[in-house]
Amino acid sequence: MEHLIRKGGKEDIDILAEIIRDAFQDVADRFGLNEQNSPTHPSNCRTEWLMREMNRGVVFYVLEAQGEPAGCVALEKINDEVCYLERLAVLPRKQKKGFGEALVKHALSQARLLKAYRVQIGIIADDQALHDWYEKLGFEEVERKNFPHLMLEVAFMARYFL
Repeated sequence: MEHLIRKGGKEDIDILAEIIRDAFQDVADRFGLNEQNSPTHPSNCRTEWLMREMNRGVVFYVLEAQGEPAGCVALEKINDEVCYLERLAVLPRKQKKGFGEALVKHALSQARLLKAYRVQIGIIADDQALHDWYEKLGFEEVERKNFPHLMLEVAFMARYFL
């Protein structure tokens, strides 16, 4: 399906928050996450969070299909070598159309322009389907970690550029 990916701005904050909340709700439901036990999970995304992220340099990209926002991804340059891929989200009714892959590939190309040699992402370690999907896109698991403020283990995956 034809689409356009553009850089998101502060004027997109409301739609970005809506896309992220909607896209991550199924994950929250599958893993029993809610505002009480996982207040920072993307299914609870707030515009203030995104504004804070933008103000510290996180760049958001919006995918539009048929002229309407359908998904997003964020890229954060951590240092000269590493970028984080964050907030990859596609509206549930727009999933299974290749938009997620298009957004990841766009983020990877932007990371290359920034001269990064590695792009990392953190996912719920028990989400095997998502893990496998990222592997198909060239990511490999590099670490698993538990955090005191999170109820689920996180798998960190990385994609390296030669």
